[in-house]
Amino acid sequence: MLEHFQVPDSIAVRVKPAHLRATIEQIFMKMNVPKTEAVTAADVLMFADLKGVDTHGVSNMLRAYVQAYNEKRLNPRPKLKIVKETETTAVVDGDNGLGIITCPQAMEIAIEKARRYGMGAVTINNSGHAGAVGYHAMMAAKQDMIGWAMTGGGNAMVPTFGAEARLGTNPIAFAAPASKEPFFLFDAAMTTIAGNKIGLLRRLGRPLEPGWVSLADGTPDMTGGQQPEFEAGSVRMQLPLGSTRELGSHKGYALASIVDILCGVLSGAAGFDTLDRSRRGHFVAAYRIDAFIPAEQFKQTMDGFLGTLRATKPAPGHDRVLYPGLPEYETEKVRSQKGIPLHPEVVEWFKGSCAELGIPFKLTSK
Repeated sequence: MLEHFQVPDSIAVRVKPAHLRATIEQIFMKMNVPKTEAVTAADVLMFADLKGVDTHGVSNMLRAYVQAYNEKRLNPRPKLKIVKETETTAVVDGDNGLGIITCPQAMEIAIEKARRYGMGAVTINNSGHAGAVGYHAMMAAKQDMIGWAMTGGGNAMVPTFGAEARLGTNPIAFAAPASKEPFFLFDAAMTTIAGNKIGLLRRLGRPLEPGWVSLADGTPDMTGGQQPEFEAGSVRMQLPLGSTRELGSHKGYALASIVDILCGVLSGAAGFDTLDRSRRGHFVAAYRIDAFIPAEQFKQTMDGFLGTLRATKPAPGHDRVLYPGLPEYETEKVRSQKGIPLHPEVVEWFKGSCAELGIPFKLTSK
């Protein structure tokens, strides 16, 4: 994640991963989530925080999930139901459960189908926020498979030439294993920046950059400098990847549309015909590598592929060339040892929530 979005070391509170994980699990169980599902939910959030994907970790998402449970907008004990199935596909009703719980369960279905038939794809409707979709894709990659995961819904993106937010940030994740190199992991919104990064900027008091959002009339703001004053839950006039038509915004717009089609239209989720703001759907898929070529051959070739990318001569002003997944791998190693940096405001939220829920506050204990 760019330094622009990171909590400065001068104010960051470093929290031990084990303490944070235990606290997250207890908070979910206080929301009446069963322990097994609470462990899964905590694992998805920790995945994001350890890898530096702070937009989808505890800083932004946990409080939103707690609020949704308290307002009875989420079912804490969902029972997934397969409503349609073939050997390689399934449509799952998530029973209004939180997506960071229902999506891993759906990916397990996809993985099992891939084990038996070479590939599996599952759509999920009637389900809440999916969290960092890279987590779900990585589930397959850890099984010597290629993993896909997407989530669609909400109105955040202004279509190219549009003056209204119609599509979500609609992230796409792709994960593939290697032998010695860290996993290849791509997880990105189809807007120029993830919507939750606006929340990080608001907390840090930092400005928006050119090409991130549009003006009120839909014109791309290519000046930047303004403060992110969007209220939580409000329509964000974010621009597609590319920002302007000349720079390729039609590509980000089209990719976001594809996400809505796979996640929503294909799953039968409500609201995708009118692009209702409350709509939501997910898509996960797994391809067994040895259904194509031997898994070890694939992983060794990936080592050469990724290693060659890393060995690329860097441009002036840059130390090295990276590939998707490498920065996250390196960040996880650092944060596992030094702790996860949280903004003081986030720590205060934890302190207040723990007191309210009757949970011992141990985040800052040694």
